[in-house]
Amino acid sequence: MIRAIRTMVTCRWSARRIQRYLDSDPAALLTDDEIRRLEAHLAQCHRCSAAAAEYRQIDTALSRWAARRIPDPQSVTHMHEVLDRIVRGDLP
Repeated sequence: MIRAIRTMVTCRWSARRIQRYLDSDPAALLTDDEIRRLEAHLAQCHRCSAAAAEYRQIDTALSRWAARRIPDPQSVTHMHEVLDRIVRGDLP
């Protein structure tokens, strides 16, 4: 019973720090002791390590999404014009 309560408290403590740990935000850095404690907990707790993995996946997806470029509107217009000419038979 005590072990379950201790795990629950540690999970709650960890959950409040996982995002800060992953972000390494200079405005909200964890202390070296907090990092060691959190890393030790993540190595043992499936639930919290799964949450950390999910945060990493979200970060990766958002990074990829942000890196996408919107095509230049003039290029899109030009491509439509070329396709229209091909469809009309104006181009070989």
